[in-house]
Formats: sequence, structure tokens, C-alpha cells
Amino acid sequence: VQVVESGGGLVQPGGSLRLSCVASGFIFTHYDMRWFRQAPGKERELVAEIQLPGDSTNYGKFVKGRFAISRDNAKSTVYLQMNSLKPEDTAVYHCDAQRVYGMGPPGVWGQGTQVTVSS
Repeated sequence: VQVVESGGGLVQPGGSLRLSCVASGFIFTHYDMRWFRQAPGKERELVAEIQLPGDSTNYGKFVKGRFAISRDNAKSTVYLQMNSLKPEDTAVYHCDAQRVYGMGPPGVWGQGTQVTVSS
């Protein structure tokens, strides 16, 4: 049972990255999926979430239309497309699965992927 993030890296201000989170060991379609981030010395904050049923989405106020969360159920993968990145977006980005239906682990937390926005 795990979620594994990838796609982080170093990007210049104004650039883009697409993060991926691949789930395994649980029924992906029974879970809401979320992205959190945490920067050194700061509290963890919700970046984006995609909720069942219907894949409604919510974003942190700081996103302001720059990011988009999506999911591919056939690949058990959730994505976070990040555009117009700013230095303050620098953080470790974590994927989180929260069970909505059925049985299985109540939540699954990923190790994270580092995003650094710097010139």
C-alpha cells in the first residue's frame, strides 16, 4: 500500500512542472486524492484536492488559477500541473489518499517530491 510522487525538480520562476503520484495496493477509485506541501519552517498546507464522486476540485487560496489537479483512474495516478511557479512555491510536495468508499487503509501518505523554484 503506497503512493509514490515524482516530477519535482529545479525550475526557474515562471516555469512549469507536472507532478505525478502513482497509487498501489488499494482501490484508487475509492479514494479522494490530495496534494499537500511543506516548506522548511512553515506549516503543511493543502495545495489541491480532487474528490469523489464526480471529481470536484478545490485549491489552496495561494494557487490563484496557476495549478490544476487531475486523475487517471486507469493508471491509478493523480497529477498536479503547476504553471507560473514562484519562489514561494518551493517546498516538498506530498500526495495523500483518503478513503471515501469501501474497505482499505483510511489514508495513505507519500514521501514527497522536492520542488525548488529559483533563478
